[in-house]
Amino acid sequence: MSGKPKLYYFDGRGKMESIRWLLAAAGVEFEEEFLETREQYEKLLQGGSLLFQQVPMVEIDGMKMVQTRAILNYIAAKYNLYGKDLKERALIDMYVGGTDDLMGFILMFPFLSAEDKEKQRAFIVQKATSRYFPVYEKVLKDHGQDFLVGNNFSWADVHLLEAILMVEEKKSDVLSGFPQLQAFKARISNIPTIKKFLEPGSQRKPVPDDKYVETVRRVLRMYYDLKAN
Repeated sequence: MSGKPKLYYFDGRGKMESIRWLLAAAGVEFEEEFLETREQYEKLLQGGSLLFQQVPMVEIDGMKMVQTRAILNYIAAKYNLYGKDLKERALIDMYVGGTDDLMGFILMFPFLSAEDKEKQRAFIVQKATSRYFPVYEKVLKDHGQDFLVGNNFSWADVHLLEAILMVEEKKSDVLSGFPQLQAFKARISNIPTIKKFLEPGSQRKPVPDDKYVETVRRVLRMYYDLKAN
């Protein structure tokens, strides 16, 4: 395959959203094919496109890539968003791992019952403010640089901004005790490629709604109820 990367997923955030963020941050245009029916999903399965029978799947540089972290690693390295050496890459991996853990608490939020959503909302905010945000606040304060690693824009910065905005959707003033992160959010949001992605009409997906949940459940045949942490 040549040309634009093509993303295969649902018309919603899920695990594909971080991939959209990273491509957008790199200034890369991409196409999307949204899964709306079980038949579409089974066609991908029968065609051998889904190595582990899962989406996301991204066609890029002649490959059909699956596994979210592998896709993100490839994009970050390809577009010079993965540090200048192994030590910087290790730091980026650690910081991304932390924000990935935090976003994992939010990923299944739309599928919870109303009661469990309220419990999970409090859990997300508590974890963000006590375990995760203090780490990034200290990193930025200690080195006094604009970016998390090597004073260069990287995947770690993109992922952290995505996580911040997701948690703010659960509690709008969640950064009130984190002045470094407030400044970081403003800086990264104004990088031209990021600013464009944050504007209305971009390929950034909105907060998942009931239609998204119903589509995912139908296509993947998810008939069980999920519980909060």
